[in-house]
Amino acid sequence: MPVLTTDILIVGGGVGGCACALAACEAGLTVILTEESDWIGGQFTTQATPPDEHGWIEQFGCTQTYRQFRENVRDYYRTHYPLTPEARLNPTLNPGNGWVSPLCAEPIVFLRVLQAMLQPYIDRQRLTILYEYEATEAVYEADTVQSVTLQHTQTSESVWVNARYFVDATELGDLLPLTGTDYVTGSESQAETGELSAAPVARPGNVQAFSVCFAMSYHEGEDWTIDKPARYDYWRTFVPPLLPAWSGPLLSLTGLSPRTLQPVQYNFQPNREPNRAFAGLWTYRRILDKNLFQEGAFESDITLVNYPQIDYLGGDLSEASPAERARYVQEAKEQSLSFLYYLQTELGFRGLKLRPDVVGTADGLAKRPYIRESRRIKAEFTIREQHVSAHLRPGSTLAEPFPDSVGLGFYRIDLHPSLGGDNYIDVESLPFQIPLGSLLPERVENLLPACKNIGTTHITNGCYRLHPIEWNIGESVGHLLAYCLEKGVSPRQVRNTPTLLIDFQAALTRRGIPIEWPDNLVLSEGDPHRHAL
Repeated sequence: MPVLTTDILIVGGGVGGCACALAACEAGLTVILTEESDWIGGQFTTQATPPDEHGWIEQFGCTQTYRQFRENVRDYYRTHYPLTPEARLNPTLNPGNGWVSPLCAEPIVFLRVLQAMLQPYIDRQRLTILYEYEATEAVYEADTVQSVTLQHTQTSESVWVNARYFVDATELGDLLPLTGTDYVTGSESQAETGELSAAPVARPGNVQAFSVCFAMSYHEGEDWTIDKPARYDYWRTFVPPLLPAWSGPLLSLTGLSPRTLQPVQYNFQPNREPNRAFAGLWTYRRILDKNLFQEGAFESDITLVNYPQIDYLGGDLSEASPAERARYVQEAKEQSLSFLYYLQTELGFRGLKLRPDVVGTADGLAKRPYIRESRRIKAEFTIREQHVSAHLRPGSTLAEPFPDSVGLGFYRIDLHPSLGGDNYIDVESLPFQIPLGSLLPERVENLLPACKNIGTTHITNGCYRLHPIEWNIGESVGHLLAYCLEKGVSPRQVRNTPTLLIDFQAALTRRGIPIEWPDNLVLSEGDPHRHAL
């Protein structure tokens, strides 16, 4: 078996993994980054989900490199696309005019920009990206990981990687059980966490629904109806087994408001829907607004479907066997196609066209499921609802300050329906920090998380799982490991030695990673008015 040696092995090429690689390579380290598919980018690309962001994102509240990434996306459109003169001159160009985010764009553009940002380090031989590889084994002793075995997903060829540090940036925390790192899944009990929104009993299998997203356009007068899915009749009558009860069959334009749990009627008007409309499905995650481009450049808008109707509640991917995982994903794909078929046939939108060219697959569905909840490390410090909830911090405009802050984030505590029968849990949060303690496993010394697998609870995962926050987590981890290798100290020593912590936080600030929010925030201006449906 071939053996590779590197400073850092990052398993998982999603948002956090890419940001971690950028930071570590910038600091001069050698990095091997793995990705299970043939695209890096995670939520942005393989999961086909434009970013969920707070209302201040254009001015502050994210890292400098995340802001550069966003501007590079806009520049890509200005350089390569026939924009109208007005759109080209718009400094806050939103190519899709989707209302979930001020930057809705095509997965391939996010991919191209990420590749361009990483390419200089590949050229300098600091970075190696291993596509279509997954971790299958690990060698560890006591509290130290020594090596990880990677296997090619197509050929089954294996490679053994020795590293000084290991980073789990997988979407489901897959490196944690392989390395003996203690973790939790599902929902904790209220007795464990003291959280107002927690249930009386812990339920390890009670994870949020995942979704298989897809892109579509609309062509009036044409018929792009797909073949009827095999179990369409099942999905057409499926009512999620939730409390409080769902409004009726899931495949419908009637659902529940996440904030009030009252029935809501969704709008769906392809190519005609107003740009800003709560519950407007077509414009929700629209990634290309044809009106921003020169006349005739595009026949239709393109929108990404990540709606409640495709939330899959049939099984927990994180603790499933490979066979079970494959079955759950296949069923979720059928559910997604059933919703498309419902729109085409029962609602009469036969001109809806599945767009495999947009997501880079043969079947027209995203390369990977959109994951909302992962295994989470048992951390030196766990973020709880009482740290970030607006209701539990009356009179405050900021979440609880953390002296070991290594970054910022802001989004509502937003949990989709879960396998244990919980309906939406939607709680107003306050602008929060990312504590270094939440990135440190209780025991293992040389493995860190860089995705949705940090030290949150089931509840606070709902506000720490979004794109800019995951980027900040990965970037801060990359810089932390570079700092540790330069100084000859451990991550735990950095957090627990005041002089080292202050020095490291200053280094983060110099690199454009803010660790404190401004004191004079007006919450109504930064509240994510675009709710993640």
